[in-house]
Amino acid sequence: MTVSPEILEEGLTRTLDGTNFESLGHKYEGKVRDCYIADGKRYIVVTDRISAFDRVLGTLPYKGQVLNGLAAWWFEETKSIVPNHVVDVPDPNVMVGIECEPLPVEMVVRAYITGVTSTSIWTHYEKGTRVFCGHELPDGLKKHQKLPDPILTPSTKAAKGDHDVSVSRDEILAMGRISAEDFDEAARYAMALFTHGQKVCADRGLILVDTKYEFGKTPDGTIVVIDEIHTPDSSRFWYANSYPTRFEAGEDPESFDKEYVRRWLASNGYKGDGPVPTIPDEVRVEASRRYIQACDEIRGTAFAPDTTDPLSRITKNLGLEGR
Repeated sequence: MTVSPEILEEGLTRTLDGTNFESLGHKYEGKVRDCYIADGKRYIVVTDRISAFDRVLGTLPYKGQVLNGLAAWWFEETKSIVPNHVVDVPDPNVMVGIECEPLPVEMVVRAYITGVTSTSIWTHYEKGTRVFCGHELPDGLKKHQKLPDPILTPSTKAAKGDHDVSVSRDEILAMGRISAEDFDEAARYAMALFTHGQKVCADRGLILVDTKYEFGKTPDGTIVVIDEIHTPDSSRFWYANSYPTRFEAGEDPESFDKEYVRRWLASNGYKGDGPVPTIPDEVRVEASRRYIQACDEIRGTAFAPDTTDPLSRITKNLGLEGR
């Protein structure tokens, strides 16, 4: 572990829960990212907010820095496979990208039958569903079992506070929100990214279980991957060495993604509806530790947090002082 518990606990007092840089451009606030649009660019401020069950739950120390740094690493790692939107990373919490028109679908790729959310494949399977997003599933599968092959399970992109809905290719096309040509190109890109991500993770003793990708169109009509790639927010990771034994024992795999927070919430009776329980500081610190561990193990280098006040630092690094 590269960051001490003391630094994580101290970080609880200065998490980045939101921004308001009026001079930067038109603002759009997502579940985790504050986006500003100006001069053909999108300034993406990755906050420390954590979301699960399509709800914002609170903040984790240094989470934004971890996500932004890891996403930047993956964008560089995969740029020869799929084009992306990245222009610059001027601050630990900020990425600048080409302003794109987002495609109205999330490309979710799953290699295992697992999950606890309402949209998870296991939730549907446990209720008796045997056709999920157009894919036929055999009887007798167990939770956390590997699927014969990875499958694409698209999801509608819900507004903040609403729930995503898993759909098939035919269903998303019937909505008339995306052309078959654009959908199929994005789907090909998603599967190529997932295949590469699985290989990289396997080389590090990890299993890339499932993930989601977002795509957008640049002004010249090119489809590119946007937002993030293979972070603990968008992806599920398990340890390869302990997976077989734990699976055979009917135990949850060892993971270091935000499934830890989802499980804590579920164990306290929360699955996406009603008031969000207050997450204790010790859970927030442990979740942050897992995010940092993911960053370290995937990249192969130690995460070093910038412990200065995030709003002041971002203001300076983006040249917004006096604006």
